[in-house]
Amino acid sequence: MDEKYMKEAIKEAKNALKEDEVPIGAVIVYQDQIISRAHNTKEKNSNPLCHAEIIAIDQACKKIGDWRLNECTLYVTIEPCLMCCGAIIQSRIKKLVYGAQNQKFGYVESIAQTLTDSKNNHTVEVKSGICEEECKKVMQEFFESKRK
Repeated sequence: MDEKYMKEAIKEAKNALKEDEVPIGAVIVYQDQIISRAHNTKEKNSNPLCHAEIIAIDQACKKIGDWRLNECTLYVTIEPCLMCCGAIIQSRIKKLVYGAQNQKFGYVESIAQTLTDSKNNHTVEVKSGICEEECKKVMQEFFESKRK
């Protein structure tokens, strides 16, 4: 099931790629249904808050009518940054599934273990490496095009 939803997040990442945004995609699943989907729109909106995860969380809260997403799973193509980890904790997301690590900005496992730190008032179940190669490939495509 994780692969099915990650493929949907990858579709979102490819939408970002078409828009010349850093290609990260996210979907949030509640009761086996996608309730939100998003990709980065930082450039389009000239707003550093417009990460895929933040947008997806905002949409999911509106859909459910609550800020608590404690029965939801977030699928994201690349390991979330510190800001997005904070939003994941604040929204009480139950589980995070991500594709590829982010050695420079990832605060789930690469730089720190933010979501599983028992000092937080909420911890998140984490699963990584789902469709990892495909998630990496989309990012590599983007950065290779920028170097040309």
